This record gives sequence, C-alpha cells and structure tokens, in this order.
Amino acid sequence: MARALWKGAISFGLVHIPVELHKAVESHDLDLTMLDKRDFSPIGFKRYNKASGKEVTWDHIVKGYEHTDGEYVVLSDEDLRLANPKATQTIDILAFVDAESVPLTFYETPYYLAPGRGGDKVYALLRETLRKAGRIAVATVVIRTRQHLCALVAVGDGIVMNTLRYASEIRNPEELKLPGDAGITDKELKMALSLVEDMSEEWNPLAYHDTYREDVLKLVEKKVKAGQTHTITEPSDEAPAPKASNVVDLVALLKQSLGSRGRAGAAGDEEAREAEEEEAAPRAPRPRRAAAGASKSRSPATRSTATETSTTKRASSAKAAKPAAKPAAKPAASGAKTSTSRRKAA
Repeated sequence: MARALWKGAISFGLVHIPVELHKAVESHDLDLTMLDKRDFSPIGFKRYNKASGKEVTWDHIVKGYEHTDGEYVVLSDEDLRLANPKATQTIDILAFVDAESVPLTFYETPYYLAPGRGGDKVYALLRETLRKAGRIAVATVVIRTRQHLCALVAVGDGIVMNTLRYASEIRNPEELKLPGDAGITDKELKMALSLVEDMSEEWNPLAYHDTYREDVLKLVEKKVKAGQTHTITEPSDEAPAPKASNVVDLVALLKQSLGSRGRAGAAGDEEAREAEEEEAAPRAPRPRRAAAGASKSRSPATRSTATETSTTKRASSAKAAKPAAKPAAKPAASGAKTSTSRRKAA
C-alpha cells in the first residue's frame, strides 16, 4: 500500500494503539486539461507575489495567519505540531455510541487504520470490542492543520476511521419545504412496496460503475479515430423541457415500472391468470376453405373461365372507378359533323 498519510496512536483510557492512516478511496475523475481555444495550448497557473508580480517557488512559501489587515503571524509545520502535540499525534476516543444514532449526513471521508509497529494485539482487541458491543467510537484527530471529529468502525479484519462533520456544518432541514404524507393512498404505498420488493437484491458494489465517464471516454476515442482532435462541438439548440404536470397517476406509473421489470405485480396477477385460462381453453376447429378445395377440383377449362370472369370484373371495376367524361364535349362534336353534311348535300 502507498505511504501512510499520518502516523500516531489511538488513545482511550490508558490504552495506546499505534496506528497508520491510509486513504480508503481514490478518485477516477476525468483528467481534463484547460486549453487556449485559439491554438489549443495548455493553460498554466503560477504562484506569484501579489506585490511584485513575480513567480514564487515552493521553497520560498510559508503559511501565515492574518491577525489584522495586512499583518500576518508566520506558522511553520513545527509550530502547528507544537501547539498541541498530543492532538496532532493521537486519535483521542471521547465516547462509544450506537452506529445507527449517527445520521448519514455527518459522515464525510473514510480512511483505513492499520496497526503500527507492535500494535497488532491491541488493535485486534479494539476491533473485536467494537464489533461485540455493536458500537462505534467517536474521537477527535488533527490532520494537517484541522481538527476532525471522526468515528472508528470495525469493518471485516480492520478498523475504518470515517471523518465526521460537526453539527454546526449540517444545515437544518427545516429550512426546506419538505412534504408530509402528501395524501399518499394505501394502494399507492402497496404498489410502491411491491416495486421495492421486485427490485431488491444482495449488495454487490462491483455491479455499479461510472457509466458517464465510460461514455465520455468512448466519445474521446471516436473523435480521435475521426481525426477530430482539435474540433470543438458547439452547444446545440435544444428544445425546452416540457413542464411537469402536478397531477400524476402514481398507480399507473408503478404498474408500468413493475411490468418493465418482467414480473407481475399485485395488479398484474389477475391479468396473468386470465391469460393462462385463455391459453388453456380448447380452441374451436377452423372451417375448411371451401373455395380452395373447389379450385383444386376444377378442370383447366373451368379455371380458365373463372380467370377470364375475374379479369372482366376487375376491368369493369376499373372503368367504373374512372371519372366520367364531360357531357358537353360529345354533343358539340356531333353537331359540327351534321352541319357539314347538310352543306355538302345542298
């Protein structure tokens, strides 16, 4: 494992357990670099002296506390450690409480605690004591320049230290407009419980992953293959999202959700039974096709006559479907021929 972030000891009563602090989580954020849009060169950031404007290297940077406007007290890492050596070197357990009594909103960042040199037995003793008692240990620890409230939890063969937020950091939910029962009916609750039961399964953390990150990386690969390494996709004009209606048929939505899971819910059981009964019922025999049988027994001459008759009928239908000619056209032509014959006779 990587180098320990912090070394010290767990302390409660007269018990002293040497431990090392290690990160329990790691980030898989997309590593995106800021570029200059004009020539796609990377953007850099500098630490500079605000008075002179010149860049300052790390070996010339110190920490300071501004006690009055523009006046600072310089504090080195050694000063911060000597301010309270015990606080910076120990995880001081204050109390043991029920795990369920600490709301989820208080939990912040988990860390692994590993036993330090010569601390295996006392480490295992604390772990098993926490597990048997069904408690977590609430403690304080100073990491870098801040004191954290934390909880020690027995997890498997180890102890996890999870930093906690202070009560002053948690917003009061009364500031939000949260609904009460909101008129939920027993039928809606029953359907929702059926959906929860239908979707219940064993916890498998490996089944969940960052699909959005994978989609972005696929897009990157697609752009690389297409040679679009410097192409900027401009924002598209998207249609405004339709306004949600305040009237929602929860039962219908829950039925659709249950159906999409491929299992029948409470409301779908009756339909499933009806479908099964319909399948089980004997079907009436299909009538024989008399026309087909008759055509097989006909002679070639008869079939030929039937074909001609069918063709004649189709032709008659086609003629009937055509629009009638204008009635005024034929009389005019007939009149013209009659007058011409009369002049010849004269």
